[in-house]
Amino acid sequence: MINEKFIYRFKGIPPKVGIRPVIDGRRGGVRESLENQTMQMAKNTAKLIEETLRHPNGMKVECVIPDFCIGGVAEAAECAELFKRENVGVSITVTPCWCYGTEVMDSEPLIPKAVWGFNGTERPGAVYLAAALAGYNQLGLPAFGIYGIDIQDKDDESIPEDVKQKILLFTKAGLAVAEMRGKSYLSVGSVSMGIAGSIVDTHFFYNYLGMRNEFVDMSEIIRRIDYKIYDEEEYKLAIEWVQKYCVEGKDYNTIISTPERKKYEWETVVKMTLILRDLMIGNKKLEKLGFVEESLGHNAIIAGFQGQRQWTDFMPNGDFLEAMLNSSFDWNGIRQPFIVATENDSLNGVAMLFGHLLTNTAQIFADVRSFWSFDAVKRVTGKKLEGMAKGGIIHLINSGSAALDGTGKQKIDGKPAIKPFWEISEQEKDECLKANKWCPAIKEYFRGGGFSSQFLTEGGMPVTMYRINLIKGLGPVLQLAEGFTIDLPVEIDSVLQERTNPTWPTTWFVPILTGEGAFKDVYSVMLNWGANHAAISYGHIGDKLITLASMLRIPVCMHNVSKERIFRPNAWNAFGTQDLEGADYRACKNFGPLYK
Repeated sequence: MINEKFIYRFKGIPPKVGIRPVIDGRRGGVRESLENQTMQMAKNTAKLIEETLRHPNGMKVECVIPDFCIGGVAEAAECAELFKRENVGVSITVTPCWCYGTEVMDSEPLIPKAVWGFNGTERPGAVYLAAALAGYNQLGLPAFGIYGIDIQDKDDESIPEDVKQKILLFTKAGLAVAEMRGKSYLSVGSVSMGIAGSIVDTHFFYNYLGMRNEFVDMSEIIRRIDYKIYDEEEYKLAIEWVQKYCVEGKDYNTIISTPERKKYEWETVVKMTLILRDLMIGNKKLEKLGFVEESLGHNAIIAGFQGQRQWTDFMPNGDFLEAMLNSSFDWNGIRQPFIVATENDSLNGVAMLFGHLLTNTAQIFADVRSFWSFDAVKRVTGKKLEGMAKGGIIHLINSGSAALDGTGKQKIDGKPAIKPFWEISEQEKDECLKANKWCPAIKEYFRGGGFSSQFLTEGGMPVTMYRINLIKGLGPVLQLAEGFTIDLPVEIDSVLQERTNPTWPTTWFVPILTGEGAFKDVYSVMLNWGANHAAISYGHIGDKLITLASMLRIPVCMHNVSKERIFRPNAWNAFGTQDLEGADYRACKNFGPLYK
């Protein structure tokens, strides 16, 4: 069943959206004639946001509007105090008229801000928009400008579609910025197999995301297992659920584990899952058991589990832990996914978090394993790639830790999808579980055993593959590729999977090509990818990721999003309007990290 009560897992309350109605402050007729129109713009904006957007935990987004219009600095200051009390994390200024630029502006440096200037002829809302943006830019406070393409009549209270799209795109990205601020990345273990992404960079997290880092040794999991620092009632529920819904797949090991050993491994991976969740967000039931400190958790919005090799050489692996926490359901029912990075790849974990905050959906963690060309597939299988796959395919696969939502068994209009948890039906949850098997871990990799999720993602889903990389002297960069999952004929799929590792989940991916640069062909996408891992999100969300990255001052080094969909702060125009990629780099360098 779906948990009816939407729960906020972290300390405090979810961030809100502040709507600032600004107005011409001249009394004696001018201001009075504009009060109703200006306040109505604010209310309409709030209505749009509250009726459309939700937080990732399912709660509806709340807006805060002062009960007065802002005509000067005193009212601007009063509004700022209101926003602080209400935990406003995103600011939208609206007006149909001329206002006194810097006197009414939002000067809070850490809150993403946008200005919507009404496109009308009676009063110069567009003139104020331009003046306000000039002021923000001069002060080094990048703001987004929203201006409808069509002129409206002064009594037209509707919000044009192009304006709606920009308001919602800005707001959702701004809420992601606000949601990350003050939360933790919990590193369980250290560097896995020399993977650069698992070298957790505290300066990146603090300066760019406003997050803190928490570090816990993997021995803490063993301590909690040995001392029973977990909810034993929930553990019994989980074991019964696992026995009913988690079907074992084929064991490819030369030496097959005994039933007793497998029983131990199942019990251990379930306990590991409970413990890592408790480490992230705490568990009040532990306090009742006398473990007050452990009950608090680390206020972690992301976690990473090292696993290989110091853990997996003698203990069951973390694949079950990662796959189940990243999924939208478990023994407690359908619920918000957690974000847990395999091999403690913190940078891929951040990418997954971006996608989750922007879409409210579960994210797939995968290796960008291999590019299969038309000729290579024909040579190996004797068959030809056809249709969307004709130009080659990218094999996305990792050691059984991908969210089970990635099976594609959830549906939107009859097509495979990944949905926010509150839209997932019981039947869809069951179909995801049925589409997955838990293969005993390959001892060649995981000497301590464990179980890896094994499924094949359904084709036909629009998805976005993306990743954060750290470059010395440059800082973080984001890369992304919008594309589609595809189905392959069984006689091709089975051969290709057997050549890699058939116990792991597979997603066949084809990016959308532009014929230029990194998107000249599928091979070029693979060649230009910056690391061994990627996050995969349902939907073509490249525009959302680009908007979010600009708020955090993270340049985008590779994408296939059309210019018409790109929405960045107005100040970016001053760094060049022809070469948008270069302008993005220059702007991000100029303004520096958001929390510098």
